[in-house]
Amino acid sequence: MTETKTAHPSKALLLAAFAAVYLAWGSTYAAIRIAIDTMPPLLMAGARFLLAGTLLYAVMRLRGEPAPERRHWKNTALIGLLLLMLGNGGVTMAERTVPSAIVALLVAMVPMWMVLLEWLRPGGTRPTGRTLLGLVIGFGGIVLLVGPGSLAGGERVDPLGAGIVTVGALAWAFGSIWSRSAALPKNALVATGMEMLWGGVWLLLAGTLRGELGALDPGAFTTASVLAYLYLVVVGSLVGFSAYIWLLGVSTPALVSTYAYVNPIVAVLLGWALLNEPLSGRVLAAAAIIVVAVAVITFGKRPQPAAEAVVEDEGGVDGRGAEGRRSAA
Repeated sequence: MTETKTAHPSKALLLAAFAAVYLAWGSTYAAIRIAIDTMPPLLMAGARFLLAGTLLYAVMRLRGEPAPERRHWKNTALIGLLLLMLGNGGVTMAERTVPSAIVALLVAMVPMWMVLLEWLRPGGTRPTGRTLLGLVIGFGGIVLLVGPGSLAGGERVDPLGAGIVTVGALAWAFGSIWSRSAALPKNALVATGMEMLWGGVWLLLAGTLRGELGALDPGAFTTASVLAYLYLVVVGSLVGFSAYIWLLGVSTPALVSTYAYVNPIVAVLLGWALLNEPLSGRVLAAAAIIVVAVAVITFGKRPQPAAEAVVEDEGGVDGRGAEGRRSAA
């Protein structure tokens, strides 16, 4: 990374940056749900990332960052496909039938999938005993969350929607691991802008193939949906990720990674407060179990330098990464 440590940033600035990451990324799930009330899901997500990526890439180039190499464009195309088209696209599609809080909790398990994929790949790293404990706890939380309705009471989660989120989370995890060894621009924000650009292209293509253009009716967009879309572009993508990249340069990976288990709680509370999603004992219990599992997995890993710290939505980010590499939306 080209970012360097900022000398003794003020506590107020640090708190503001952490609040931006916690709230910006935790609130994207509710914002997605509001946006797709009247907007086609994949076209909305594609337009979001295309606009955010264009703005971010243009700003970084105007600031004097060098033009990316051809291999950088190829690699970011694949990362955008895995993380944003499959990962964030899966989140957006699932929120049509699955409450945003439950989607956020399922996405919060991206660190678990990353550990498993890293373990299974040739020459991979076997997780520590503490991390294995976190995996077991996490699976228990997922079973409680999406299992039969008779399990601990509460309504049954739509299995197709839950499956879409899970596939997206796996794509997120795989793309995050692969991106660590991929040739990318040295500046994290340049790489992020490129990945968002590609993700937007893939999502718009997928939405077109799905027939969403035929159902597109801008006149039917509500003010709430338009504001939610703009919020996703500005706050979810630009503000949240800029704060995240800055924190990687001035704080420790362990502290920055705390977003992974704060975001789901923010999403659950906002889903209840803004979307009237039920806050049942089952959801609360599953949320507590999954958050504990993510914490155990995160702190059970070997320390890594900030530039390569695995941190989701949306969505699992390393220091060079794109928004989709986080375990959020």
